[in-house]
Amino acid sequence: MSCLKKYVVLGLLFSVTVLWSQESKKTTVRVLSFNILHGATTNGSFDLDRIASVIKRADPDFVSLQEVDFKTKRAKRYDLPTELGYRTQMASLFARAMPYDGGEYGEGVLSKYSFISSRNVALPYTQGNEPRAALEVTTVLKSGDTISFIGTHLDHLKTDTDRVSQAKALNRAFKKNRYPTILSGDLNDEPNSRAISILESYWKASYHHEAKLKPTFPSDHPVKKIDYVMTNPGNRWEVVSTETICDTIASDHCAYLVVLALKPMKN
Repeated sequence: MSCLKKYVVLGLLFSVTVLWSQESKKTTVRVLSFNILHGATTNGSFDLDRIASVIKRADPDFVSLQEVDFKTKRAKRYDLPTELGYRTQMASLFARAMPYDGGEYGEGVLSKYSFISSRNVALPYTQGNEPRAALEVTTVLKSGDTISFIGTHLDHLKTDTDRVSQAKALNRAFKKNRYPTILSGDLNDEPNSRAISILESYWKASYHHEAKLKPTFPSDHPVKKIDYVMTNPGNRWEVVSTETICDTIASDHCAYLVVLALKPMKN
């Protein structure tokens, strides 16, 4: 073999080794967004094991839960995040959006990792409408990477006044985040709407990875995309895959599973 050919082969081997090394340094994170219909299930059975089975089947690292009851009468006085955390063997946290039915109503997060910090960000709303919140947790992955994860649920009304103001508030609240961040939840609006466009001015939405848009609502015949996973900064996250999990009894929403890769920070 000539010296030139040797250099070419060595160069190719070096390039492949570098690419393999870069790929091997990526950290995979599995994220699930799931509106749980306050535990009621679509047939009124109040079956937390059915909801937990959807979560376990997805095997997520993080779950954002929407329509979460905390010790309300309609939820049989259960603390839903704690109950689902027990059933899935994940850490749980609840954030109140408003008092409701003798208890509280808001957001939940489940995680395979413990939390090093958390905060509940109240979102703006029109008087007389439902208050909304965003629950943020910060944690350290097995790889040693520190990330933040946010679960939220935007206003559901036909008029988008509150959703638009809530989208702007989310951008303001988290634009200075120190760590790579994931935003997950039921955003109650479709792609190209005003609220989603506002969010996408800051966040990178995972559905852009899909060859064909995957609707998430209603679970028995999904026709609308209203559940999302978004990331920031865009250059740190890569979408590996997306999937909808549609259990028609567990909830009126499909669970939305996104597998992300966290890229190493460039020097």
